[in-house]
Amino acid sequence: MATNGEHKAREATSSSLADSSDWSDGFLWRGKRTLKVPVSLFNENRQKLAGRMRARLEGWNVHAIVLLQGGESQFRHCTDHEELFRQESYFSYLFGVIEPGFYGALDVSVQPARSFLFVPRFPDSYAVWMGPLHTTQQIKDKYRVDEVHYIEEMPAVLKAAAGTSSDLPTLFLLRGVNTDSGNSCKPAHFDGIDAFPQDLAVLQPELSECRVVKSQEEIRVMRYAAAVSSDAHVEVMRRVRPGLMEYEMEADFLHHAAARGGCRIAAYTCICGTGANSSILHYGHAAAPNDRECKDGDMALLDMGAEYFTYGADITCSFPVNGKFTPDQRLVYEAVLAAQRAVFSAMKPGVNWLAMHRLAERTILEHLREGGLLQGSIDDMMGNHLGALFMPHGLGHFLGIDTHDVGGYNNAERVTEPGAKSLRTTRDLQPGMVITVEPGCYFIDSLLDPALSDPVVARFLVPERIAQFRGFGGVRLEDDVVVTTEGIDNLTRCPRDVADVEAVMAGKPWPSALN
Repeated sequence: MATNGEHKAREATSSSLADSSDWSDGFLWRGKRTLKVPVSLFNENRQKLAGRMRARLEGWNVHAIVLLQGGESQFRHCTDHEELFRQESYFSYLFGVIEPGFYGALDVSVQPARSFLFVPRFPDSYAVWMGPLHTTQQIKDKYRVDEVHYIEEMPAVLKAAAGTSSDLPTLFLLRGVNTDSGNSCKPAHFDGIDAFPQDLAVLQPELSECRVVKSQEEIRVMRYAAAVSSDAHVEVMRRVRPGLMEYEMEADFLHHAAARGGCRIAAYTCICGTGANSSILHYGHAAAPNDRECKDGDMALLDMGAEYFTYGADITCSFPVNGKFTPDQRLVYEAVLAAQRAVFSAMKPGVNWLAMHRLAERTILEHLREGGLLQGSIDDMMGNHLGALFMPHGLGHFLGIDTHDVGGYNNAERVTEPGAKSLRTTRDLQPGMVITVEPGCYFIDSLLDPALSDPVVARFLVPERIAQFRGFGGVRLEDDVVVTTEGIDNLTRCPRDVADVEAVMAGKPWPSALN
């Protein structure tokens, strides 16, 4: 590693372009057998936004230009170590750019909307660190935008976009709160921006709504990410055995996703919980780094997804570490599987997602009652929100460029009831939505203890049977599905039936999703 303190040169490294012969054919890809992503996908996204913006701004009498600032390289605290760059999601949606430090503009007042990229200018000496520096024409060829200029030229280019008008164009900037994270988008800023009229309210909800319904090309990329992830899960499943460390399962998944699928970045931090760890919903973080040894008799819950050119997958598999389900493991597993399949059967356009969450809860409660863990009326259990005791998270979330994709609560209020309050959307389903279906059943001491002490809830619980599941952990099954005009298209290709799971873990063949 270079050590002479030229961190800016290293920052520029991630702004380098591959040899233009690799990219000028209008596709982004990782070579060999990986998927070619047409950059026309991003132009389709741009034109979709332009149509919404023209409709939204009807009667405004302004020359409207959308302006976004792409992501910037990040460094580890105060050091010059550059973290692996991943593009800001809204910017990726519109432009597909993989390098940091770019700006993008879209003139929505003309039809078709006209696109611009503004790129950093590096001195010739940076070629030592970056490799060959590429021209604006080569960048234009790579991303198929209308114009490419250097960042310092931005004020003049944006002014010229208004043509002969003496009025400056109005810049529509990205500012608003992400309803999943509570964090705010960062509006673009450049030297000279104060000379332009600006709007900070219109763009974020319109652009978020664009991302809710995916195009066929977006679904094609997501199908590939799900196929890579499905195959990686199967490979992990084949290798799991007592004595393995949880982080070895994580490593196997990441290796397969990168080596076979060209997916260098995971869509999120891998969750590899075994035993009681499988009931920790977001296990795998820095303070709980997938570092337990797998034990004979454990259930494993693996929530892992790959990302390809920022489009991700989000898949969870659960299975016994030793490859054979015990009767109690099978009871919980098949309760969750039945809930998932009940939701699959009910999903279609117009169905409300909160209703699907309640269907999953009801199905799990029915199976737990049949297994002797619960007693009493299912309707009464539902009325007292008993489902949240065993499934304290939401049924699923939008998926796309972000794992928890945007648009879940555009113009909608969150529900406040237990369990359902964690839903990341309560919208009615529409064709083209991609959403995860991830029911789960967990035995979490910090929830069970107060429930057993609450007479309203405890009357439904069979304490002796519940005690047998202390330390069991949990089961979650998560598939990525597209809502179609008739129902759903499941992008996930992992074994789900008990017999299939046991067969794969015993070494039997399972068809590759990539085939």
